[in-house]
Amino acid sequence: MSAAPAPAFNAEEADNLEDIEKQFAVKVVQHMSTYWAILEKVRGSTLRLTKLDDEIYLHLRKDFPEFDPSKTIDEDEMKSKIGKERWRNFMMAYEKKIDDYNFGTVMRANPKWEYGEDETIFVPRMQFYAIEIARNKAGLNDWVYDNSEKGKAEALAKAKEESASTS
Repeated sequence: MSAAPAPAFNAEEADNLEDIEKQFAVKVVQHMSTYWAILEKVRGSTLRLTKLDDEIYLHLRKDFPEFDPSKTIDEDEMKSKIGKERWRNFMMAYEKKIDDYNFGTVMRANPKWEYGEDETIFVPRMQFYAIEIARNKAGLNDWVYDNSEKGKAEALAKAKEESASTS
């Protein structure tokens, strides 16, 4: 007894399942929040995002010699036909090396910005890794840690001041 063949799946006609979209959004937000929390606790310039950071960085420099990690990313250029092809070729080198290399995530368009609706770009995780590794190696994310430490110091000073005034 053989099973009937599964009907052909047509992505263009597939239902958008709201629960799946919500789960996906939750995972994207968790990734974003986790990365930001790490940057608040560790200077980006000392952070390793993967075991292959050095390889990814050198590959990025070779395939995208014009890339400047300090500049705002031109999303239209990145997602143009040529841009998509260049990035797809880059990312495919990590298909078997990086888990979830093509899973979608959000990335800040500029390393000087915090995450926000208008400051982010939706990208595959491998693009996120490549760009954030380059930013970290250039020290462009260190300000997140510095601001966090400054905020902690100010909060501690305020708490001490309040404690002294109530004594």
